[in-house]
Amino acid sequence: MTTATEAGKAKKSFKMPTVYTILFIIIALVALLTWIMPAGKYDYIVNGTDQVIPAAEVLDYDGGERLLPIPGSYQELEPSPQGFIDVLMAPIKGFHKAVDVALFVLVIGGFLAVTMRTGAMDSGVAAIVRKFHGREQMMIPVLISLFALGGSTYGMAEETVAFWAVILPVMAAAGYDRMVAAGIILLGSGVGVLASTVNPFATGIASGFAGLPIGEGIGLRVIQLIILIVLASWFVMRYASKVKADKSHSVLADIEFNDEFSHVKEDTGEFTTKQKLTMGVFFGAFLVMIYGVIPWEDMGITAIPTLWWWFDELSTLFLASAILIALINRMSEGDFIKTFLEGAKDLIGVALVVAVARGIYVVMDNGVIIDTILNWAEGVVTGLSSGVFVVVTYFVHIVLSFFIPSTSGLATVSMPLMAPLADFSGIGRDLIITAYQSASGWINIFAPTAGHLVAGLALAKIPYERFLKWVMPFVIMVLAVTVVTLFAGAAMA
Repeated sequence: MTTATEAGKAKKSFKMPTVYTILFIIIALVALLTWIMPAGKYDYIVNGTDQVIPAAEVLDYDGGERLLPIPGSYQELEPSPQGFIDVLMAPIKGFHKAVDVALFVLVIGGFLAVTMRTGAMDSGVAAIVRKFHGREQMMIPVLISLFALGGSTYGMAEETVAFWAVILPVMAAAGYDRMVAAGIILLGSGVGVLASTVNPFATGIASGFAGLPIGEGIGLRVIQLIILIVLASWFVMRYASKVKADKSHSVLADIEFNDEFSHVKEDTGEFTTKQKLTMGVFFGAFLVMIYGVIPWEDMGITAIPTLWWWFDELSTLFLASAILIALINRMSEGDFIKTFLEGAKDLIGVALVVAVARGIYVVMDNGVIIDTILNWAEGVVTGLSSGVFVVVTYFVHIVLSFFIPSTSGLATVSMPLMAPLADFSGIGRDLIITAYQSASGWINIFAPTAGHLVAGLALAKIPYERFLKWVMPFVIMVLAVTVVTLFAGAAMA
């Protein structure tokens, strides 16, 4: 074997490191920065008061209130470089600081597993399919809206793989190609995740590290969600009409498929009362969550009491909802515990990503360089209008999303730095959260690193490059819509 052949094989065998390795590398690089960059702090003001905490005392402050940096008050302090042991301990200390978020993630995992175990979600979609039999064109926006609602509320992505076997044969029977099914499932859930309203894995984690209630900024995200649902429905329906009228317009016209999805899947199972109650509790939990996290008083709505719920209360809500769903479905105690733990186990990776990523903040905080970076960034954003700043933040997060594909990991890395920049630019931190989740969601609409996307396309035997070519006009439109909504949100702030 020649040296060139060996080199070629080595090149082909290269794999992108996991998000954990990437985050550990970042921790090490940040620790190195603590030896190079000067340490420093701003003077801070306690949110909602006139109390000023001098730079030298900020590190020892433990009042529990959110602190806002005072522009122009940065001053250098004694350096505190971080060493090898500090790097190794960073994820452990990060877990201590993120334990409420990590626990919330595990409870959500158990809640989702118990719900999926009942089969109510599958039966609900099947019931919609049966109801619109013969009127599949009208079913397209309904299903897109349903998947978008799932994406926006609980980050529905991997769960969509189960629905391909239901929707593919229905679209085939209606005279459409497989790309229509792909559009319904992938674009529906994709725009939902992009415009997350209370998605615990995007909005929830980012809000926690930005020091905001999850419901802060929900108005703009709802508007964004509605616009993108309409856009996705139009895009898929337009293509579906063209394909039904002339099969040569299909982007898959030259590909021969076998007939495993050529007939409607027989599904005689009914959407039972028990399953309806299950889905009522499922979506009801998210409605209660929305009510509990929205700061109604801050919005000037005094008639509605503000609960000021945080992660402890939300974890309790979803645990109680999981128990209620188990009771409705007469799930045995052993089956419930097993299912709940399996669901939590599936999300241990997400919880650990939060802890490791939080370790980056721990190293920066202990090395006293966070405010040094903010001081540099303050100079960069000074003079930028609020609209331009939030759009720049959006594109920065798009770049970061390529290196940190985990939404929870990206939130934990970026929010401690990006959220305070909003204070300098005169806009709400909620806009930074919207920019972050819009960027991460946009990437996952078409990125080959999105596991649910690749799995779904493989199941339908749709070549990825065909999907990419088909979806790219939509991706560009979504980019434009997102930039406009972010700019408008900043202008109205």
